[in-house]
Amino acid sequence: MKSITMHKTSSTSIDSPDMRRAGRGVLSLALMDARNHSLHLLSQYEQSLGADWPLVPMLPELNPPLWELGHVGWFQEWWIGRNLQRQLGRRCDPAATRLASIEPQADRWWNSSEVAHDSRWALDLPDMARIKTYLLDTLESTLELLEKAPDEDDALYFYRLALFHEDMHGEALIYMAQTLGLPLSLNMPGAAPVREPLLVPAMRWQLGIGEGGAEHSGFTFDNERPMHEVQVPEFEIDAQVVSWAQFVEFVDDGGYDRPELWQPQGWQWLQDKAAGEGRRGPRYVEQIGVASGAVMQTRFGTARRMLGGQPVMHVTWWEADAWCRWAGRRLPAEVEWEAAAHHAARRGFRWGDVWEWTGTTFRPYPGFSADPYRDYSEPWFGTHKVLRGASFATRARMKNPKYRNFFLPGRDDIFAGFRSCSL
Repeated sequence: MKSITMHKTSSTSIDSPDMRRAGRGVLSLALMDARNHSLHLLSQYEQSLGADWPLVPMLPELNPPLWELGHVGWFQEWWIGRNLQRQLGRRCDPAATRLASIEPQADRWWNSSEVAHDSRWALDLPDMARIKTYLLDTLESTLELLEKAPDEDDALYFYRLALFHEDMHGEALIYMAQTLGLPLSLNMPGAAPVREPLLVPAMRWQLGIGEGGAEHSGFTFDNERPMHEVQVPEFEIDAQVVSWAQFVEFVDDGGYDRPELWQPQGWQWLQDKAAGEGRRGPRYVEQIGVASGAVMQTRFGTARRMLGGQPVMHVTWWEADAWCRWAGRRLPAEVEWEAAAHHAARRGFRWGDVWEWTGTTFRPYPGFSADPYRDYSEPWFGTHKVLRGASFATRARMKNPKYRNFFLPGRDDIFAGFRSCSL
């Protein structure tokens, strides 16, 4: 089997937000790094599942591990190796005829647009060795094509997209390991000192990312464009995300038993969870003490006592909204979060430990135009909620204060928390 050697390079050069503007040389190293990371995570799955490998339960938030791994290789080959219009970047026609895959069954197995989620468990997927060969061959092809590509934004667009797509799936593998209770060794967020809320003055804020000129060069996701001006009134926002100590007070005050604190859909979600699993706290919480204030949450298969100053994690949008109602506060609008991340960073605005729910429903910015990867944003407008920031499991090159993450409000398997604003 052929091998691809990972060349030595500074970690900051391949895992920093500057990767959105990376040229061919650094981009090739980052693509190898992302693939090595995916394979490393899957090897930990293989070791942890033992005799059960590669079987996992069919749950809405999971994918079969072999499907997940094959899909990242398929995505890269679909948009780069098989795409004759790859140098056109965002101007590429997604319906244009493509070359055949080096794996004859690749589209039938891994095309996420065509393969329904629940059907992925019934697929006759190849074994790990064959998938690794496919990933090696597709990456080798990608790197050869990248070496010949012009060092300009259009020609590098799909290489950058493939990199960030694999990084997203790498984080998905990490929160999937949390769901399955598999042991992963990761540095978790520690306790943060409590800071006073920050007052952000009224301003006209340029929401999103613009186009054209050196200032706006590089890669952008379609839902981040176009940049547009928004009038933002003065607001007060928490300097850090809500902690376990703050959330325990909500639980102690009967927060999970008071329908007036919940939106109707959220209250129905809670009743369904309470009936099915006795839920009276965030997901994976084994104990949340009314008397002691102690919180025990299972992290990667091990029950751990949470420190009061650690960020609350694995909460749904419904729980975040209910806490804010109880506290007489509200979730920040995404424009407020973005403005604060820029304007209040030097005054103690801390982010990056957990994804943060905002009060904003995921919608297109005015003048939105979809990129060739049509399934990235458009299908989810109007149903999902926007999260901002990043989590401890997010690669540093994905961390950007203008990045818009989005999930359904009932998702609690992701590493999500929240902060609040004054009313």
